[in-house]
Amino acid sequence: MDKKKIEHYKQLLLKHRQQILNVGLLNKSDDLHVSEEDLSDETDLATSLVQQQLNCTIRDREYAKLRKIDAALDRVNEGNFGHCEECEEEIGMKRLENQPWADLCIQHAEEREREESQIMRQA
Repeated sequence: MDKKKIEHYKQLLLKHRQQILNVGLLNKSDDLHVSEEDLSDETDLATSLVQQQLNCTIRDREYAKLRKIDAALDRVNEGNFGHCEECEEEIGMKRLENQPWADLCIQHAEEREREESQIMRQA
């Protein structure tokens, strides 16, 4: 991959990283408490707990995405960005445009998803 394309993906990664940080979701904690008003009614409490779980799930996904972005930026700096960690072939440009933090080619990403799906079904 030439330097111009690598710089393009680096800027794309930095843009995605900044978007996550700008939203402020990772630092927000006021949505992780139950108000006294919700404690008096079981329905309100259940709704509050479901909302907290949803917020935690979203926050976890954003943290995971941020870690993947940072790992991709490390690969840019190390000079091995855009190559599959399994087969070392170049990751498709279309895939990198959609997920510049991708560390696997589409074939190996699908294999990993199948393996994770099987593990989840067994649990």
